[in-house]
Amino acid sequence: MKKAIAVLSGGLDCTVAASVYAKDYEIHAITFNYGQKAFTQELNASRRICEKMGFHHHVIELDWLAEISTSSLNTDEDIPEVGYDDLDDEEKSLQSASSVWVPARNTVFTSIAASYAESIGAEIIIVGWNCEEGATFPDNSKEYLNEFNELIKVGSPENIKIEAPAIDLNKEEIVELGLEVGAPMELSYSCYKGEYKHWGVCESCMRRKRAFENLGLKDESEYEI
Repeated sequence: MKKAIAVLSGGLDCTVAASVYAKDYEIHAITFNYGQKAFTQELNASRRICEKMGFHHHVIELDWLAEISTSSLNTDEDIPEVGYDDLDDEEKSLQSASSVWVPARNTVFTSIAASYAESIGAEIIIVGWNCEEGATFPDNSKEYLNEFNELIKVGSPENIKIEAPAIDLNKEEIVELGLEVGAPMELSYSCYKGEYKHWGVCESCMRRKRAFENLGLKDESEYEI
């Protein structure tokens, strides 16, 4: 069977993205520890997802990234609370994105994934980048995807391509895609804070909650708020 690398944080987007290719590829999922507050819960979610889907699972420690980051995701800085109205407010969304930005995170993750892909002969790298978050996170954008694929094309002797099946989708459409491909969304974990229950008011939680609510679907995740 063809092989694929999946960058898997255990979140909703990457879980759906990896599930799109589950029937056609032997998937090797990678979870990164960069000192994020949510690592324990992300790891637990990723392990459960991989067990259910039959993915191989690897954990990569990035202590140096934790040391240089000033993000609220992996420092004592408070993670911003947002409301539903804030999600479509460009200024507030950019402020939230700035607070949780980890230096070149997706560039680091995807480069490591490319190295793994070369080493095992994987044809694709699967990521959960999407247009809703791409509006405020440049390393989730379609432009970034296209440019990174050009970089690999030029810089790798192997024929490897980054696949982002949600790149043109918003969060509601991602949930719909997850239902279509049988993604174990109930096992995913989306919160920045890292408690057992989803906090419910960080940007990641709010986008997830809104998607399920707008679709009239039950989100199996537990929320504090």
